[in-house]
Amino acid sequence: MINHIMLGSNDIERSKRFYDAVLGVLGAGEPMRNIGPTGKTRLFYRHDGSTFCLTEPLDGQPATAGNGGTIGFKCSSPEQVLQFHDVAVAHGGTSIEDPPGLRSGKMGSMHLAYVRDPDGHKLCALFRV
Repeated sequence: MINHIMLGSNDIERSKRFYDAVLGVLGAGEPMRNIGPTGKTRLFYRHDGSTFCLTEPLDGQPATAGNGGTIGFKCSSPEQVLQFHDVAVAHGGTSIEDPPGLRSGKMGSMHLAYVRDPDGHKLCALFRV
């Protein structure tokens, strides 16, 4: 259903360092770099049929994180959830909500970890049991 997700960044090179490390945990490689006619840089990470993009805002205004929004990344194990979290924090992210671990509820059981990237975007690493 979803083709891609694009987030704005106020420091594209800082974001690249963060996402190179974090998405590397999931198996994504080096992003494709595109510099558009306006001179703004975009990065496109492609992996397993999905595309995750970062951009300097084309309108020249600061990038802001959406309140209430979360980007969820599917992990292959509970260990990968923890690694995603730890790599994110080691590369400038901030751990938020409960510590990484198993949660059970109406949606079933899953391992979750939540972080904010350096621009404040909320990310979730998830493995369904």
